[in-house]
Amino acid sequence: MKDLKNKTVAILATNGFEESELKSPKNALLEAGAEVHIVSLESGEIKAWADGDWGDTYKVDKTLDEVSQSDYNALVLPGGVINPDLLRRETKAISFVKSFFENHKPVAAICHAPWLLAEADVLKGRKVTSFHSIKTDIINAGAEWVDQEVVVDHGLVTSRSPEDLPAFNAKVIEEIKEGKHDMQTA
Repeated sequence: MKDLKNKTVAILATNGFEESELKSPKNALLEAGAEVHIVSLESGEIKAWADGDWGDTYKVDKTLDEVSQSDYNALVLPGGVINPDLLRRETKAISFVKSFFENHKPVAAICHAPWLLAEADVLKGRKVTSFHSIKTDIINAGAEWVDQEVVVDHGLVTSRSPEDLPAFNAKVIEEIKEGKHDMQTA
């Protein structure tokens, strides 16, 4: 079923992303008919983290300097520890994330990726989940943290870890299919 035909999704990542948390959602989105771009800080390739070591490299389709939220229907944020920690230091990355909320577009974050949401100051009053080790960071950012495989809050989809990818992917596709969410705000 090509539910996401004519939809374009950005996956924001840099070196050290959890490989399965980029690869699995990307494949699910492509199977659903979406066009998917890996967006990063620099052109070329970025290297995954998998099973406690460096994994495969992935081609960057666009850099943050080349894109705007207006180019996309939704944003996916893979985790890993390194990836979101590097991205949350970059003003352009945080502005890009926040712009999706300001424009009521679906955003999906898994594992440690909610660090980017905390940095973008979009978690106040939201119900979310994440990898358990950043629970306190997420609570301190104003969210209600819950331990569930997938949580949806007005167009924001969050999950805990790679084990949750089937539920995460299904909800990401569902939220993108629904389109803009008026309550999805910064």
